[in-house]
Amino acid sequence: MTSMKNKVIWITGASSGIGEALAYQLNNLGAKIILSARREDALLKVKSNCKFAENAIVLPLDLAQFNTLESITENAHSIFGKIDILVNNGGLSQRSLIIDTKFEVYQQMIDVNYLGTIKLTKHLLPYFIAQKSGHFVTITSLMGKFASPYRSGYCGAKHALHGFFDALRMEHEKDNVNISIICPGFIQTNVAKNALTGDGSALQKEDAATENGMPVEKCAAQIITAIKKNRFETYIGGKEKFGIYLKRFFPKLLHKVVLKSKVR
Repeated sequence: MTSMKNKVIWITGASSGIGEALAYQLNNLGAKIILSARREDALLKVKSNCKFAENAIVLPLDLAQFNTLESITENAHSIFGKIDILVNNGGLSQRSLIIDTKFEVYQQMIDVNYLGTIKLTKHLLPYFIAQKSGHFVTITSLMGKFASPYRSGYCGAKHALHGFFDALRMEHEKDNVNISIICPGFIQTNVAKNALTGDGSALQKEDAATENGMPVEKCAAQIITAIKKNRFETYIGGKEKFGIYLKRFFPKLLHKVVLKSKVR
C-alpha cells in the first residue's frame, strides 16, 4: 500500500494521544476516517480540527461494552460502504504494584485492552474476508514484548494481543488480510495520567519518561509508514526499544537494566 487516499480507516482511541495524531495525519493524506472512543464530545473536537472534516465521521464506542460492538461494527461498515483498515488503538494503562492492585483492575485491563479489541476484530473479520482485503493495525506497546514494574496488568494484556494477532495473520494471510503490530515506547501522550492505580482510580499525574518521550506526531508518522509497508512488527521510541533485543538475547541483563531505571 503506497497511498492512503480514499482508504477507509477506522481508529479506536481516537479522542486523544496516538489515535488523535493518526486521525489528523491520515485525514491530511486523503483517507476517510471513522473516529471512535468513549467520549463523543472529544471525538467531535478531533473531527472539527481535521483539515477535511467532511471525511471524518464520529462513532462513539466503549470497548468494555461487549454487547454493543457487533452493531457498532455494522454501523461503521455502512458509513462509507467498506473499511480498509482498523487501527486497534483504544486502551488503558496501569501504574501500581501487584500487591496493591485489586483483581477488578486486572479484569478491566483485559476487558478493554484485550477482549474488547478481539471482539471488535472478530466482528470486522468476515467483512475483510468477503472483500478479500483488509488490514488490522494493533497498537500494543514495548510492554507487550517485555515487562516493567507497576504495569503488570497492562503488560499481560499487551502480551496477549501479540499472541492473538500473530495467529490471526497465519490463519488469514490466504484471504489477503494483513496484520501490523505496533509497539510504542515512551510517547508524549496522557497515557500515564489516565493510567489506573491499584484501586481503579486514575493516576492523574504524568511521569518523566512519558514527558520526555517521542512527540506523538512523530510516532504517528512512523505508524503510517509501517502500515504502508505492511510491516509485521514495528518498535517506536528511543533507547527503550533496545529492551526488545536484551529480552531476546540477555534476559537477565534486561531485568537489571529495568530495575535500575526505576521507571514508574
